[in-house]
Amino acid sequence: MRRYSVFLIVPFIVILDRWTKTIITDGLTYLESIPVTSFFSIVYVKNFGGAFGFLSQNPIGKYVFTFFPLAVTAVLIYVIIAYKFPLLKTFSLACILAGAIGNIFDRISLGYVIDFLSFYYNTLQWPAFNVADMSISTGIGLWFLSELLIFLKKGDETTKSA
Repeated sequence: MRRYSVFLIVPFIVILDRWTKTIITDGLTYLESIPVTSFFSIVYVKNFGGAFGFLSQNPIGKYVFTFFPLAVTAVLIYVIIAYKFPLLKTFSLACILAGAIGNIFDRISLGYVIDFLSFYYNTLQWPAFNVADMSISTGIGLWFLSELLIFLKKGDETTKSA
Protein backbone atom coordinates (compact mmCIF):
# COMPACT_ATOMS: atom_id res chain seq x y z
CA MET A 1 0.00 0.00 0.00
CA ARG A 2 2.89 2.39 0.74
CA ARG A 3 3.89 2.05 -2.89
CA TYR A 4 0.60 3.57 -4.03
CA SER A 5 0.41 6.22 -1.31
CA VAL A 6 2.62 8.48 -3.44
CA PHE A 7 -0.40 8.92 -5.70
CA LEU A 8 -1.84 11.14 -2.94
CA ILE A 9 0.54 13.90 -4.01
CA VAL A 10 -1.03 13.96 -7.47
CA PRO A 11 -4.45 15.42 -6.60
CA PHE A 12 -2.82 17.83 -4.13
CA ILE A 13 -0.52 19.27 -6.82
CA VAL A 14 -3.23 19.29 -9.51
CA ILE A 15 -5.66 21.12 -7.19
CA LEU A 16 -2.96 23.61 -6.13
CA ASP A 17 -2.12 24.19 -9.80
CA ARG A 18 -5.79 24.74 -10.75
CA TRP A 19 -6.37 27.00 -7.73
CA THR A 20 -3.37 29.25 -8.47
CA LYS A 21 -4.29 29.49 -12.16
CA THR A 22 -7.87 30.41 -11.22
CA ILE A 23 -6.58 33.18 -8.94
CA ILE A 24 -4.48 34.51 -11.83
CA THR A 25 -7.24 34.40 -14.46
CA ASP A 26 -9.79 35.93 -12.07
CA GLY A 27 -7.46 38.62 -10.75
CA LEU A 28 -5.39 39.71 -13.75
CA THR A 29 -6.00 40.57 -17.36
CA TYR A 30 -3.91 38.87 -20.03
CA LEU A 31 -0.27 40.05 -19.85
CA GLU A 32 -0.95 42.14 -16.73
CA SER A 33 1.99 42.04 -14.34
CA ILE A 34 2.29 42.65 -10.62
CA PRO A 35 5.89 43.32 -9.51
CA VAL A 36 6.62 41.54 -6.24
CA THR A 37 10.38 42.16 -5.94
CA SER A 38 13.07 43.66 -8.17
CA PHE A 39 13.48 40.25 -9.82
CA PHE A 40 10.05 38.58 -9.56
CA SER A 41 6.57 39.36 -10.86
CA ILE A 42 3.20 37.67 -11.04
CA VAL A 43 2.07 37.86 -14.67
CA TYR A 44 -0.76 36.30 -16.67
CA VAL A 45 0.75 34.58 -19.71
CA LYS A 46 -0.80 32.13 -22.17
CA ASN A 47 1.71 29.53 -23.35
CA PHE A 48 0.61 27.99 -26.64
CA GLY A 49 3.84 25.99 -27.00
CA GLY A 50 5.81 23.59 -24.86
CA ALA A 51 8.52 24.35 -22.36
CA PHE A 52 9.75 27.92 -22.78
CA GLY A 53 7.13 28.46 -25.53
CA PHE A 54 8.79 25.89 -27.84
CA LEU A 55 6.76 25.46 -31.06
CA SER A 56 4.25 28.11 -29.93
CA GLN A 57 4.14 29.64 -33.42
CA ASN A 58 3.83 26.27 -35.19
CA PRO A 59 0.27 24.88 -35.60
CA ILE A 60 1.52 21.35 -34.97
CA GLY A 61 2.72 22.42 -31.52
CA LYS A 62 -0.83 22.33 -30.16
CA TYR A 63 -1.15 18.67 -31.08
CA VAL A 64 2.37 17.69 -30.04
CA PHE A 65 1.97 19.27 -26.60
CA THR A 66 -1.44 17.74 -26.06
CA PHE A 67 -0.88 14.17 -27.21
CA PHE A 68 2.74 13.71 -26.08
CA PRO A 69 1.92 14.62 -22.45
CA LEU A 70 -1.12 12.32 -22.60
CA ALA A 71 1.15 9.46 -23.66
CA VAL A 72 3.70 10.36 -20.96
CA THR A 73 0.91 10.41 -18.38
CA ALA A 74 -0.29 6.95 -19.41
CA VAL A 75 3.25 5.57 -19.32
CA LEU A 76 3.95 7.13 -15.90
CA ILE A 77 0.77 5.65 -14.41
CA TYR A 78 1.71 2.23 -15.82
CA VAL A 79 5.31 2.44 -14.61
CA ILE A 80 4.36 3.57 -11.10
CA ILE A 81 1.83 0.73 -10.78
CA ALA A 82 3.76 -2.04 -12.57
CA TYR A 83 7.26 -1.56 -11.16
CA LYS A 84 8.53 -1.37 -7.63
CA PHE A 85 10.99 1.49 -7.23
CA PRO A 86 12.58 3.07 -4.17
CA LEU A 87 10.22 5.59 -2.56
CA LEU A 88 12.19 8.64 -3.76
CA LYS A 89 12.04 7.52 -7.38
CA THR A 90 8.32 6.70 -7.16
CA PHE A 91 7.65 10.08 -5.54
CA SER A 92 9.62 11.82 -8.29
CA LEU A 93 7.55 10.08 -10.97
CA ALA A 94 4.34 11.06 -9.14
CA CYS A 95 5.47 14.71 -9.15
CA ILE A 96 6.11 14.55 -12.90
CA LEU A 97 2.71 12.90 -13.38
CA ALA A 98 0.92 15.58 -11.34
CA GLY A 99 2.55 18.39 -13.28
CA ALA A 100 1.74 16.75 -16.59
CA ILE A 101 -1.91 16.36 -15.59
CA GLY A 102 -2.09 20.01 -14.48
CA ASN A 103 -0.79 21.29 -17.80
CA ILE A 104 -2.81 18.78 -19.86
CA PHE A 105 -5.97 20.09 -18.20
CA ASP A 106 -5.16 23.59 -19.50
CA ARG A 107 -4.23 22.36 -22.98
CA ILE A 108 -7.42 20.38 -23.42
CA SER A 109 -9.80 22.91 -21.83
CA LEU A 110 -8.20 26.16 -23.03
CA GLY A 111 -5.84 25.28 -25.88
CA TYR A 112 -2.88 26.77 -23.97
CA VAL A 113 -1.20 26.61 -20.56
CA ILE A 114 -1.53 29.44 -18.05
CA ASP A 115 1.85 30.57 -16.71
CA PHE A 116 2.25 33.28 -14.08
CA LEU A 117 5.56 33.14 -12.20
CA SER A 118 8.12 35.41 -13.84
CA PHE A 119 11.74 35.81 -12.76
CA TYR A 120 14.11 38.30 -14.35
CA TYR A 121 17.22 40.39 -13.86
CA ASN A 122 17.46 43.67 -15.77
CA THR A 123 16.77 42.61 -19.38
CA LEU A 124 17.34 38.90 -18.74
CA GLN A 125 14.04 37.06 -18.39
CA TRP A 126 13.34 33.43 -17.50
CA PRO A 127 10.17 32.19 -19.23
CA ALA A 128 7.10 32.35 -17.00
CA PHE A 129 6.01 29.08 -15.42
CA ASN A 130 3.38 27.64 -13.06
CA VAL A 131 2.88 25.14 -10.22
CA ALA A 132 2.61 22.20 -12.64
CA ASP A 133 5.95 23.17 -14.21
CA MET A 134 7.52 23.36 -10.74
CA SER A 135 6.19 19.88 -9.98
CA ILE A 136 7.63 18.47 -13.21
CA SER A 137 11.01 20.14 -12.58
CA THR A 138 11.08 18.98 -8.96
CA GLY A 139 10.17 15.46 -10.06
CA ILE A 140 12.96 15.41 -12.64
CA GLY A 141 15.45 16.71 -10.06
CA LEU A 142 14.37 14.08 -7.51
CA TRP A 143 14.58 11.38 -10.19
CA PHE A 144 18.18 12.40 -10.96
CA LEU A 145 18.93 12.43 -7.23
CA SER A 146 17.41 8.97 -6.88
CA GLU A 147 19.52 7.66 -9.75
CA LEU A 148 22.64 9.25 -8.24
CA LEU A 149 21.95 7.66 -4.85
CA ILE A 150 21.41 4.26 -6.47
CA PHE A 151 24.64 4.68 -8.44
CA LEU A 152 26.61 5.69 -5.34
CA LYS A 153 25.14 2.81 -3.35
CA LYS A 154 26.13 0.32 -6.06
CA GLY A 155 29.61 1.84 -6.21
CA ASP A 156 29.91 1.58 -2.42
CA GLU A 157 28.83 -2.10 -2.53
CA THR A 158 31.40 -2.81 -5.27
CA THR A 159 34.14 -1.19 -3.20
CA LYS A 160 33.18 -3.19 -0.10
CA SER A 161 33.16 -6.51 -1.96
CA ALA A 162 36.57 -5.93 -3.56
